[in-house]
Amino acid sequence: MASSTKYIFITGGVTSSLGKGIIASSLGKLLQSRGFSVTIQKFDPYLNIDPGTLNPYEHGECYVTDDGAETDLDLGHYERFLNVPTSQSNNITTGRIYNNVITKERKGEFLGKTVQVIPHITDEIKSNFYKLGEEGKYDVVITEIGGCVGDIESLPFIEAVRQARLDLGPNNFLVIHLTLIPYLKAAKELKTKPTQHSVKQLLEAGIQPDILVCRTEHHLPLEVKKKLALFCNVQLNSVIEAMDADTIYDVPLLMKKEKLDERVLSKLKLSSKSNSELEEWKEFLGKLKNPTQETTIGLIGKYVSLPDSYKSIIESFTHAGASIECQVNLKLISSEEINHENYETKLRGLDGILVAPGFGERGFEGKIETVKYAREHGIPFFGICLGMQVAVIEYCRNVLQLEGANSTEMDPYTPNPVIALMEEQKNVDQMGGTMRLGSYACELKKSSKAFAAYGKTKINERHRHRYEFNNHYLEQIENAGMIATGKNPETGLVEIVEIKNHPWFVGVQFHPEYKSTVLSPQPLFVKFIQAAVANKK
Repeated sequence: MASSTKYIFITGGVTSSLGKGIIASSLGKLLQSRGFSVTIQKFDPYLNIDPGTLNPYEHGECYVTDDGAETDLDLGHYERFLNVPTSQSNNITTGRIYNNVITKERKGEFLGKTVQVIPHITDEIKSNFYKLGEEGKYDVVITEIGGCVGDIESLPFIEAVRQARLDLGPNNFLVIHLTLIPYLKAAKELKTKPTQHSVKQLLEAGIQPDILVCRTEHHLPLEVKKKLALFCNVQLNSVIEAMDADTIYDVPLLMKKEKLDERVLSKLKLSSKSNSELEEWKEFLGKLKNPTQETTIGLIGKYVSLPDSYKSIIESFTHAGASIECQVNLKLISSEEINHENYETKLRGLDGILVAPGFGERGFEGKIETVKYAREHGIPFFGICLGMQVAVIEYCRNVLQLEGANSTEMDPYTPNPVIALMEEQKNVDQMGGTMRLGSYACELKKSSKAFAAYGKTKINERHRHRYEFNNHYLEQIENAGMIATGKNPETGLVEIVEIKNHPWFVGVQFHPEYKSTVLSPQPLFVKFIQAAVANKK
């Protein structure tokens, strides 16, 4: 297979949650800084076709790309680090692979052959490995294999990686194995045995890792590195220490210090095209670590016990806060715990309030109480997706006095459906991949807070929703003082609402957090934080 694209595969061993996505993103950033065009893809070993139908408690947030793919939250890291959009092709699951193969089998494309894991499933996996490289846009494609080496469900992926080495040839192929070096407190010793076993499992599957990246809470002494090199059959300078960092955004610089990018380039026979010293990245880190002001913002949602459910929102606060040298202290508060009796005590002391996206009625009335408190007390308010819909419902109930105003999602028989199912959703009977997904245009009113943030009248933002603002109520709502300041130019769908006589009250139907990156913080988050700082003063 002739290809000028180089392929890097990242596998994980010993335990999950070691941060393959962060290592992949950091390596991608370093290769980018040397002038290479890079993309990262994630292969997940579960049978769901995509994470769109997964509960955030199971899997963290579902991230949405411009082209409307519902993907793993690691794709958010890839975009935040590389500042390059991902797509449908960047996240593939076992479910998608089997679905493709079974569809071909049903159409008779295998001409009566017995369909098997090898070669049919592994061929399908490999064709997806190579798809992005074949576009001709990328010098390097980094592929993160989800799960742990040794998991039953990962076996076809690991086998496909083994075969890829044969397809691509030695200088176009590289395996990085991310592993854990635990520290036994009682023995005061770092232990290499789990890593040795993990590499042994890879070798049994026919894969020799080229580079070991070792997660550790303590520095690895030279003798530990030598032992790892000897028993895992890698060169000493290919044993890379990955110490726990203060922030994930430190990791690219730590990996540069450990010369991870140099090892990769030498093994892939690549020479740097340029070598930027990551100045903008360092400037961002400097501001992140040396804030000149701070503010406390409440994030109100129903999945707060797993912060990964709101990963992109939390990272958006990091990017936007750093850009104005402000430390944002986020308080995650469960909307289920807020009610008519306690909302003042729960929300007191917050400089700004964000009501998060979500589905279903659990914790919904707590969100209503939250919006009412922010509106009546002049506290800067930001509502995202369901958060915007809650703001509209609260306004209709308490300002317009529309009896029983609600969303048909929460109450199908509400007398005042101010939020209702979108027209094109009415005949949808499947859950997965059927919402309004991906990037859509929005036109802003010049007098609005949204225009003040973006500085332009035409924007594009990503969506993930089934229900929408009901335009039958638009005139009534606007006459009462809540204005639709952003609309989709084609459908007239209300995308942004604001309240006129309030310091900063903005609700958006889209998900602005999906497009925030280290080098391009999301403008609405920046303005919201500034409003919270002003409120504090």
